[in-house]
Amino acid sequence: MTQNNQNLGITANELNEDLAQQKPLLLFDLRLQSDFEKSHIDGSVHAVCDAQSKEKIMTKIPKNTKIVLISDPEDFSKETASMMSSLGLDSHYLTGGFSSWAGKTTTGPTGKTISPDNLAKQLDDVFLLDVRNTDEFSEFQIPGSKNIPLGELFDAKTLSQIPKDKQVVTICPHGNRAMVASFALERAGIASQTLEGGLAGWNQVLKPVSIVNDATKIIQVQKVGKGCLSHIVASDGKAMVIDPLYPFEKYIDIAKERGFKITKVFDTHQHADHVSAARDLAKSTGAELYLSKYEGYDYDANFIGDADKISFGAANLRVIHTPGHTPGSLSFVVDEKYVFTGDILFVESIGRPDLRDNAEEFTEDLYNTLHEKLLKLSDNTMVFPTHHGEDVKSENDAFYSTIQQSKKLPWLDISKQEFVRKVVAITRPRPMNYRKIITVNKGELELVHSEIPDLEIGPNRCAVDAS
Repeated sequence: MTQNNQNLGITANELNEDLAQQKPLLLFDLRLQSDFEKSHIDGSVHAVCDAQSKEKIMTKIPKNTKIVLISDPEDFSKETASMMSSLGLDSHYLTGGFSSWAGKTTTGPTGKTISPDNLAKQLDDVFLLDVRNTDEFSEFQIPGSKNIPLGELFDAKTLSQIPKDKQVVTICPHGNRAMVASFALERAGIASQTLEGGLAGWNQVLKPVSIVNDATKIIQVQKVGKGCLSHIVASDGKAMVIDPLYPFEKYIDIAKERGFKITKVFDTHQHADHVSAARDLAKSTGAELYLSKYEGYDYDANFIGDADKISFGAANLRVIHTPGHTPGSLSFVVDEKYVFTGDILFVESIGRPDLRDNAEEFTEDLYNTLHEKLLKLSDNTMVFPTHHGEDVKSENDAFYSTIQQSKKLPWLDISKQEFVRKVVAITRPRPMNYRKIITVNKGELELVHSEIPDLEIGPNRCAVDAS
């Protein structure tokens, strides 16, 4: 039964006593963030009460956990406490609002945070605590994470699973639940940091790795949270970028650091799992934009196809039409030594042909592309794909193989008929938001840059599972 508002009130003295006795409770400050950062009760966490928090956070808090809400004046916290109480939560509000508080206060933002870029540098030294529900966690996660749903963090037995000798980083989709989790851990005497921007922010980390450092240089730029790969190929101070990712400014920073100019930008195909940064990068650098002439785009570019040749610096690029993942997929052979295969040929597998709803037709194209085009390149040709799977081990911190190694992949030693039968029979989850991403990449839907992290959240799913 819902309590009335009068019974939900807690005085400043009562709250001070609860905090002094370290009673388990959650202290949510509902004021504006700017007011919160100027001064707030020590141990409180800034919270936004909206439809999203009602759906995604309140439902995860255990019913027997005491919650105290703070606003100034008390009206909003009083109303919110009543609403939360109607949902079965043990919610209260500070009578008299923040102005009535005479106890210990502090300044600054809620809790300690760690940026995705900094986390990427110290993954081996932290304990990753993912506080999403089990079904969410099973969809995708940062490798090595431990899943303890937020609602279970108030149980002493559960807390014993968290090591005391490692820095704890709490994780959720956007950081909201993770911040509440950090607060709960702090009340239990466990220090932690929250991943800024959550998994959506994690998927935007780009890491450059130098692979080839000859006259032609190759830098692989990895989207570490998603398994997406892009490449910068430089020669005589000029560079091209293949399948660029957001944030596109990273490529400009790399070019400045390495002393070359980006003059050409390519996409191998219309991507379904991530938003292409090709247009923005080309526009920002004044580079020429090259796209497949076999795929429809609603914006201008240099449209290229099979056997076209393009030079940059002292290097040369040859285009191969390699349909199978999409009908217009291209691969790029540079100096007859390196091939950039997009989503057709990976280190560990081959591209899936079912993301455009013509699986059988595309599977035949895929077989022909692999056997009649890519696998006929020289055995020592280095293969650079646009994705890698979670279980693929890097080589020198990068992901690449050779045509000779590719010939040993599963299913490449069987007949065309058997290949088509096997591949068409596979069912795999499709990339999250893939239809909208394709529409954005075609230019049919205007890109809202702030939506990119949410559009790209989740794993890439562009390979056939050959297990």
